[in-house]
Amino acid sequence: MVTAPTESPQVAQTAPTRLAWLDALRGVGALAVVGEHLTTWAMPWLRPTSFNLGVYGVLVFFLVSGYIIPASLERRGGVRTFWIGRLFRLYPLYLAVIGVVLALSWWIPVREEVPRDAASVAAHATMLMDTVGVAGVLNTMWTLSYEMVFYLLVAALFVTGVRDRRALLPVLFGLICAVTALTLSGAPLSGGWLAWLSFTVFVAGLVCVISGRAITAASCALGVMGLALVLLSSRVPWFAAAILAVMFTGTAIRRWERGDGWLWPVAIVILLVASTPLWAINAGWWWVQPDVWSLTIVLAGATFAAAMAGRARRVPAFLTWLGTISYSLYLVHLPILLVVMRLAGEMRWSPLPLQIAISVLFLGVLLPASWLSHRFIERPLQRFGRRRLTLEART
Repeated sequence: MVTAPTESPQVAQTAPTRLAWLDALRGVGALAVVGEHLTTWAMPWLRPTSFNLGVYGVLVFFLVSGYIIPASLERRGGVRTFWIGRLFRLYPLYLAVIGVVLALSWWIPVREEVPRDAASVAAHATMLMDTVGVAGVLNTMWTLSYEMVFYLLVAALFVTGVRDRRALLPVLFGLICAVTALTLSGAPLSGGWLAWLSFTVFVAGLVCVISGRAITAASCALGVMGLALVLLSSRVPWFAAAILAVMFTGTAIRRWERGDGWLWPVAIVILLVASTPLWAINAGWWWVQPDVWSLTIVLAGATFAAAMAGRARRVPAFLTWLGTISYSLYLVHLPILLVVMRLAGEMRWSPLPLQIAISVLFLGVLLPASWLSHRFIERPLQRFGRRRLTLEART
């Protein structure tokens, strides 16, 4: 019989404090995305235009993921336990929110950009929607596609023993970002077959990994698929590569912090990613205009750096609480906002007191709803996944 190692009381007590700054960053990121959507509809006078508040929040999220996910995988010691934990972490609330959106579709129709076909279902099943050119039932779900690709790549690197101590990966993706921006105006590949192909590889690969069969080969196949989707079929290839550059920058910072890597390549990545819109063929939307895009990146990086520099200090409890429920906050806020928008109507030209009152009402509903979804959907399924792993470790 093999007994799973248990954490010492001292470690269990200090870990939450040590990682509280990351929870705070998640809280800031989630609140920024909520603020972007709320101000766009209800309080346009409060919405910043010199940078994109929503993209700022997403970039903060991606830096946190890049910083913590590879470390989490290394701590778990195997891709099988990593994937079981990730699946129980991501899918329960994701599927629940999709169910709510579809249940309300008789009243609030799903946006027209979402295909009404089986390929769309396959794309949503893998969370890889944006990398196969399929719009998500909620427009916030596009970020999950790149989270998933990052997991696929990190797992492949782990099983092959690649640790990237020289921070070459963020630089590589920064270069890919710069080159594809200059050479590609859109995805080279498209069509519903991409959703089905990625679904088949995704399911087959994870079945192999979770069942313990051909783990290395399966992980490598999944990683190659994720990389191919980003380069060949994502909606805007240079932007997808930029996201991965940001996430692997978080990983490089973590390795440097532990004395196991270089930091100076991060400056190269920032320069490449921030300047790409200057020559990008596909850069027509306002928030990737060079001045807006570069300021957004600088603010996200500065926020992460400031939080990291003050990580030994006490973090406001409200921010750590927001970080704890950040996944719920991120996924739940838009369905609630859509309902409020349908009930309240157009708010952009409404009197200021009414705008503020509706916004406060929205937040007053959102925060408890996010806590409830975290408490009764996220946490129970996460505990179930951990119990399964513990029971397997003891047998």
